[in-house]
Amino acid sequence: MISNPVTGATYFLSGLKLISEKGIRAYVVIPLVINVLIFSIALWFAIGQFEIFITWALSDLPSWLSWLEWIMWPLFALTFYGLVFFSFTIIANIIASPFSGPLADAVEKHLTGNKSPVTSKSFADEVKEAIGNELIKLKHSLFLMMPLAFLSLISFAFPLISPAVAMLWFMYAAWILTIEYADFPMANHGMAFRHIREKLAEKRLMSLGFGTMVMAATMIPIINFLVMPVSVAGATKMYLNEFKQR
Repeated sequence: MISNPVTGATYFLSGLKLISEKGIRAYVVIPLVINVLIFSIALWFAIGQFEIFITWALSDLPSWLSWLEWIMWPLFALTFYGLVFFSFTIIANIIASPFSGPLADAVEKHLTGNKSPVTSKSFADEVKEAIGNELIKLKHSLFLMMPLAFLSLISFAFPLISPAVAMLWFMYAAWILTIEYADFPMANHGMAFRHIREKLAEKRLMSLGFGTMVMAATMIPIINFLVMPVSVAGATKMYLNEFKQR
């Protein structure tokens, strides 16, 4: 199958327009408020801890590699802010998950004229199911994180591999964020988590392109407030165009 990362990136951008459409705006309010609160806390935390992290990270750099500090500083800074905002994004998604499914459903109705085949449930059941799905995704992300954490420890002893490790972290975050947001429209169609991963892997480059745009947007102040609803809307359009069986 053709898999283009640029195509995935454009789906994220299309979410910017979709969240302003009539019939969708009402479903954006609560995820947007949650995102603003969580990312405000994330920004406060990142600013407060940044200098401490950089000092600690560069303290292990051998004196004979001190000339690399001008390269390592921005690399560690990008890694630090990326991990902070990625972590807070996961927290925000867990909190807002009961509202993201209905948002994906509203986007699908706008694009196709039909609602997704979700069954009618009480709000309590929706909350329980949504949080359960988020915990499954969190377990998957932690499983993939373990080898990267090990490589990160090795990189402190061998700083020359740090750029490669940072790139792996970024790809990891992009993949996890793609799964995170694609889950909402796909779960509305009754797809299990394992099946969702398999479908996204069929067009891995496109999926990573989508996740890369999400990750980049989370690191831009003010723009990151919109990341959650925009990503849900963009992922819904991506699912309908690329993965839904005709």
